[in-house]
Amino acid sequence: MILEMKVPSPGESIKEVEIATWLVKDGDYVEKDQAIAEVDSDKATLELPAEASGIITLKAEEGDAVAVGAVVCLIDTAAAKPEGSATAAPAAAAPVAEAPKAAPAAAAPATQTYASGTPSPAARKILDEKNIAPAAVTGTGKDGRITKDDAVNAVPSMGTPTGGSRGQERTKLSMLRRKVAERLVAAKNETAMLTTFNEVNMTPINTIRNQYKDEFKAKHGGVGLGYMSFFTKAVTRALKLYPDVNSMMDGDYKIAYDFCDISIAVSGPKGLMVPVVRNAENLTFRGVEADIKRLAIRARDGQITVDDMTGGTFTITNGGVFGSMLSTPIINPPQSGILGMHNIIERPIAVNGKVEIHPMMYVALSYDHRIIDGKESVGFLVAIKEALENPMELLLDNNPKKAFEL
Repeated sequence: MILEMKVPSPGESIKEVEIATWLVKDGDYVEKDQAIAEVDSDKATLELPAEASGIITLKAEEGDAVAVGAVVCLIDTAAAKPEGSATAAPAAAAPVAEAPKAAPAAAAPATQTYASGTPSPAARKILDEKNIAPAAVTGTGKDGRITKDDAVNAVPSMGTPTGGSRGQERTKLSMLRRKVAERLVAAKNETAMLTTFNEVNMTPINTIRNQYKDEFKAKHGGVGLGYMSFFTKAVTRALKLYPDVNSMMDGDYKIAYDFCDISIAVSGPKGLMVPVVRNAENLTFRGVEADIKRLAIRARDGQITVDDMTGGTFTITNGGVFGSMLSTPIINPPQSGILGMHNIIERPIAVNGKVEIHPMMYVALSYDHRIIDGKESVGFLVAIKEALENPMELLLDNNPKKAFEL
């Protein structure tokens, strides 16, 4: 029986996916539920599991865009599993399986008619159009002949050759990366984006973390007490004080939310992803840290789903983990605001008329000026600063044991 495997729908609004990587080869024997491919949608990268065991025939190439519901491979469920192989990979690697492919080598002598440094006809045509002498090109083909790719990549000399590498590589962006690029350009073109800055003295938070982080981690099964829980709680507090920052534009209307779904930017193998911590205003410090850890692991392992990244009313991004000192983060549409955290550097500041050295962080709020006025944006960022510089009172209610559930 021949089973047609079709592209499942990754989400309601997704009509097309792209074959990112085939994890098996044409003719391999696959087991049911074995991951056979990675497919990119405009929101996430997902694994495609085999629906049955059998010999697979691929019907799409890597990089192909295929519609949801289209057939991407066939599985012959009546085919017997090759003896002595637990998985498809060893069978594909066996010398017997590769032997028939040696036949095309008979055509190889045709390429040997070219002497070293001699271009093929296609390469000569390209070199003539570029007005480049064959002697100026190093051939990478058999016996040093100049291939078409050599000619395409050849660059006319603009001076004394240096002998250095001048190679280049053209790689198609994944569907996810193209969608990210599209959304970022749209955010710049379709919003009245403005950024305001402030700085935060991190000494109070560092003092609290140093005092309680070991006890917190031991109590909560390895979940650490990081900076993100403090920032997330500071954000949810500020969003209640300045609700316009927790709203969105919808044509001529404003949509306001009475909950805080906080998007947290995390780095994954396919690039930046922004999963959502739901109802963060109701979570404890442990709840925030546990959810962020869970989502970060899913992003790292390529298991983030569309549902994980759908929604979100405000975004936090931490460029400081990569060493960024200051940036203007781009709004994550259709949201109206994004908070940028940066690296912590000890700097001299004035405290009660005296110069002291403290760990300082620059913070940035990018916001949509169509819906958020300067007063609200500045007030929101000041509220963040106040909460982070006075966390004992404003975030922990003067009871860290209870706040941390210790």
